[in-house]
Amino acid sequence: MSPAVLMALALMQHEHHQMTPAPTPVQQAAPVDSHAGHDMSKMADPHAGHDMSAMAPPAVAATVPAVPSDHAAERFFDPALMASARAVLRQEHGGGRYWKVLADQAERRARDGYDASAFEGEGWLGDDFGKWVIKARGEHVDGHGWEHAELQALYARPIGPYFDLEAGLRQDLEHEGRTYAALGVEGLAPYWIETRATAFLSDRGDLSARIEAAHELRLTTRLILQSKLETHLAEGEGEAELGLRLRYEIRREFAPYVGILRQRSFGEAADLARLAGERTGETSLVFGVRTWF
Repeated sequence: MSPAVLMALALMQHEHHQMTPAPTPVQQAAPVDSHAGHDMSKMADPHAGHDMSAMAPPAVAATVPAVPSDHAAERFFDPALMASARAVLRQEHGGGRYWKVLADQAERRARDGYDASAFEGEGWLGDDFGKWVIKARGEHVDGHGWEHAELQALYARPIGPYFDLEAGLRQDLEHEGRTYAALGVEGLAPYWIETRATAFLSDRGDLSARIEAAHELRLTTRLILQSKLETHLAEGEGEAELGLRLRYEIRREFAPYVGILRQRSFGEAADLARLAGERTGETSLVFGVRTWF
């Protein structure tokens, strides 16, 4: 069947059908203005004639808040009353006297030349408001006797949450040792650095100072690496000592250690060492024990 015949049959099939045209979309009417035609010119401004210049801006606090202290409650309550409450709290939670004996270094120093034994420690007795402190240190060189040894008797009083002010006497124990007046501070500096700084005035009028800084890095719960820097300063001379000691705490109160120690002298002390044919610096391998009770 040809295409022309098919088209003729299709037209004959739809010639009686009435095709209703599609409705046209209704256009939405525009919104009506409810005030259209109203005369607004006769309405008065409710704020006309008001003097707005006298209205001041909101008040701003003129004082800077106080720096927070360790006693935050004193911002809201009487400081004297809170001090009394803290005194009662101390009494209820002990408030007694305490003591401690610490041998921070009891070690053997192996080095090129004469080996030595050294000790450094302290003991104290007191409470939160003050304590009596005894410090001892010294080094005994094989075949030469005491290189130096000293004993300090101090009274320490807190001057803040982390530092004590110490004052007292120091006595050198070697032959013809001198006596010194001692004044210094000791405490915990930021970043957990144990710090000591002490000035000494000898009975001959010589002024000197000693500064110590120590930090402990806890590698595990029992393995601790201590680094310590110590300097001795006097007129025209000085000495510096840097030590690294790795200790293992079998118990908190008992910890053997090994380490390395580097010492060096400067100024007149170095000149005297050169004249005596000695070196101005030396390195020691140390091993010992740290204990307290």
